[in-house]
Amino acid sequence: MGDRDEEEELQMALRMSLHGSPPAQPEPKRSKPPSPAGESPEAEARRKQRELMAAAAEKRLRAVAPPVAVAPPAAVAPPAAVVVPPPSQPTAVVAEQTSSPEDVKVESESTVVPMEDVKEAEVELEVDVGEEEKGEELHPELAEKLWLMVFGSGVSKAVLAQWSNQGIRFSSDPETAMGLVQHEGGPCGVLATVQAYVLKYLLFFSDNLGNPEVSDPSFALGQRRFYQSSFAARDDFSSLTEDGKTRALVHAMVEILFLCGTGKRAVVAFIGGVIREVSGLDDNQKVDAALEGLSVESAIDFQKVLRISTFTSRKDAFTMLLANIPLFQSRLGAMLFLISSLLSRGLDCIQADRDDPSQPLVTAPFGHASQEIVNLLLCGEAVPNVFDGKMDLGGGMSLKGIPNDVEVGFLTLLESLNLCKVGQYLKCPKWPIWVVGSESHYTVLFALNPNVQEENELEERESKIRRAFDAQDQSGGGGFIAVEGFQQVLRDTDITFPSDKLDDLCNAGVIVWSEFWQALLQLDKRAGGMKDPTGLMGKKQFTIYHFNGIAKSVLNGSGNTGGSTPIQRPRICKLNVSVPPRWTQDEYLADVVSSSASGSKNDSVLSLAPPVQTACQHAPLVDCIRTRWPRAACSWSGDVPSIV
Repeated sequence: MGDRDEEEELQMALRMSLHGSPPAQPEPKRSKPPSPAGESPEAEARRKQRELMAAAAEKRLRAVAPPVAVAPPAAVAPPAAVVVPPPSQPTAVVAEQTSSPEDVKVESESTVVPMEDVKEAEVELEVDVGEEEKGEELHPELAEKLWLMVFGSGVSKAVLAQWSNQGIRFSSDPETAMGLVQHEGGPCGVLATVQAYVLKYLLFFSDNLGNPEVSDPSFALGQRRFYQSSFAARDDFSSLTEDGKTRALVHAMVEILFLCGTGKRAVVAFIGGVIREVSGLDDNQKVDAALEGLSVESAIDFQKVLRISTFTSRKDAFTMLLANIPLFQSRLGAMLFLISSLLSRGLDCIQADRDDPSQPLVTAPFGHASQEIVNLLLCGEAVPNVFDGKMDLGGGMSLKGIPNDVEVGFLTLLESLNLCKVGQYLKCPKWPIWVVGSESHYTVLFALNPNVQEENELEERESKIRRAFDAQDQSGGGGFIAVEGFQQVLRDTDITFPSDKLDDLCNAGVIVWSEFWQALLQLDKRAGGMKDPTGLMGKKQFTIYHFNGIAKSVLNGSGNTGGSTPIQRPRICKLNVSVPPRWTQDEYLADVVSSSASGSKNDSVLSLAPPVQTACQHAPLVDCIRTRWPRAACSWSGDVPSIV
């Protein structure tokens, strides 16, 4: 109780010093009390902090003159401004009067400060002190566990340098103004995922960035329904304002942290002492100066400086992060946000999510973010795989994948190499934005129109027929059904074959999917088939963008003036994508011949290998795109889009 009373007195002294109204009987200067015997380090730190606050309050009091002389209430209207004279002159309150102006005298050399400015200063100071009090130290054992979980026991100085020198900052280049710049190799998994969420807000929530609760899932649902009509976002990235980009970044951070906290809480990690010193300021140089010389090379270093605050309100978390965003834009920003995400999820839950908890989340020897980190930021769980749900291995063992649908998705070059299988949750996210993984880097792919994910008429028709056929398949996936089941399929899908063709299909007593599908390709779509005389029923064309946050040297200026200078900027590429119909009769027959020549005996499995595309351009990114849109043809202008 004594500590609390003392802190309340100190805060009152701070407020009164700002208003220039010290108490009628100034308190005597506090002498430094001796350290109690057996005082704990935490208690000693709190005592020293209170002493510093007391000294600051007394310094403010000494800078203010003696008590002011105020005119009688009957002659004075409510105060409109505060007069701040030089230290040697008294302070007086100036008010508008309806009677005699001589009732209140003001020194001619005084400076008038609007009352609202004083109130803002008071509020800012109160917020600063409150945030400092909210910060909690990590217990040494928890700090050690967190350090080992992230970096392991044998982390190199090179890896630590990567993670200690990467802020979450936007590009200064107008063409890539919506993008976060990456200077170090390791944290790309964190930056690319945050970038995907930032694009969600910049593209589809640009009119709602002022709403601190726009990241709430119920709000996003209504916005998604709006954009699934004919609306599309704009690609004028150079027109984005700094305030809009900052708010989009904060909304992205809030959404991710609450996603990790199962929608119930968000834990924000920060550096003790820095947050109070720079709260509310936009000058990143002050943060950088405050962090100068700070080295984090062990769990002990970690524990000394790290503080955390826990929020259950999205609005409160947004306000705190917005006021202190310079700290996350500093060189420790990526590391602090990763730690915040892990603590929001809970370290025990993180370990339970993983298939192999013994390995560090930052992989050796290059310090890359693991798939578990990326999945944590995408779906809220640190699962190691990208397929949907769980894979049962038998004997009570299973592998963990993505548990449910996600806001932004994930594609990987490894799937095109048949090294993994990305599930539909990540391939078909709620918004047309994907983190793209290669062997050593993460980038971002995005579209301005959510309609790029909608199935076209041909795809919807094919899916419906296949589901109806599989429902009658009693062979365990063999790809054939009985005549009775075939008749039910025709009724469920409104297919009408000519009588002679129907007799041919049913002649053998069983109907094989490959023969059924070949007949559908020859049957006009007006009779329920897949034949489209126009050739456009299944075609899809759209534009998509690829962003790589790795800063690359380019020339700034005109090449023929001789004044060009190299600058560092990320890379963005606009791609035109054309997706042909999934099947045509000629392609189907060619595929059947190919399967027969190879001796394949499974007629239900047909090759989806894309035909040779002579008119389109190719790059590893195109292989990633084809895992989402099979047989897509891509073209672009300028440099080849890079995923490394």
